[in-house]
Amino acid sequence: MQRDIGVLYSEHHPWLYGWLRRKLGDANQAADLAQDTFVRILAGRAAISIAEPRAYLTTIAKGLLVNWYRRQALEHAWLEALAHVPEQEVPSPEQRYIVLETLQEIDAMLDTLPAAVKRAFLLSQIEGLKYDAIAQTLGVSLITVKRYMKQAFRHCLAFALAHE
Repeated sequence: MQRDIGVLYSEHHPWLYGWLRRKLGDANQAADLAQDTFVRILAGRAAISIAEPRAYLTTIAKGLLVNWYRRQALEHAWLEALAHVPEQEVPSPEQRYIVLETLQEIDAMLDTLPAAVKRAFLLSQIEGLKYDAIAQTLGVSLITVKRYMKQAFRHCLAFALAHE
């Protein structure tokens, strides 16, 4: 297996790095994501036999790119929110890192919910809407919103218990 991945790496890493560099416009980030692509392959496959290596690598790299862009957007929103905090209340760099990591975990966890459930949950928890307003916004019944919220809360509880 390692020999196969070694061959895959030596034959396709330069191409993947170039592809990522063109997408990102950042050589360092491209190098990191190219490495992450191969790490993902090493972590996830017992044996390797890939008919179309570049298509396979591109698929993995695109997923990593999406995650990277989401992380950047979340980090940007967090930094923008921090800009409105009075100077004496600004968290330390360590606290900022912990909050950002926690936000990313929550975002990833919520992203595993069905879209309508996630939207209902965010409308309730972030926007502060009552269930009847959520039902109107989503164009669903009140009982459906209650079912969505129950599903979301169970999901959050299961996630919290799994990460204790």
